Amino acid sequence: MGLPRKLKNFDTFQNGESFIGQVNSLTLPKLARKMEEIRPGGLDSSVKVDMGGEALELSFAAGGYLRSALRQFGATSVGAVQLRWAAAYQADDTGFYQAVEIVGRGRYSEIDRGDAKTGESSETKFTMPLVYYKESVDGVVLFEIDVLNNIYIVDGFDILAAQRAAMGHW
Repeated sequence: MGLPRKLKNFDTFQNGESFIGQVNSLTLPKLARKMEEIRPGGLDSSVKVDMGGEALELSFAAGGYLRSALRQFGATSVGAVQLRWAAAYQADDTGFYQAVEIVGRGRYSEIDRGDAKTGESSETKFTMPLVYYKESVDGVVLFEIDVLNNIYIVDGFDILAAQRAAMGHW
């Protein structure tokens, strides 16, 4: 029997700058594939075929006033801002920690400042569409998605390598 690993702590970095103590929560990207339903002749039922990856988006909520993040709004390059989330998950049955790291590159598409009230905590939500995403567990890459270079690695296997080869790339 084992207990699930639980998130015990994390830090968020923007272009190498630590936001420790300032980021309240982070919404990790949803990994999704666009599936199209087809029913060609000779099949008794329809099947869904993979038409490629869906857009990736990451967001985080910060307390206070994150001037350095606000200054990145309006970046002109699709991968101008790098965010890194470093987390510690612990299994209470063994006490061992697992390091999870998420790295994403993109630019902020939305900054939602919410309500500002005297004497109350305020929160700003930053939303970033991603052109690059990497997720590692204990230093081993689980996912690496590089949209601009047509790379989609899952557990060490690049599912787009054969597609690139068929097009005469790499």
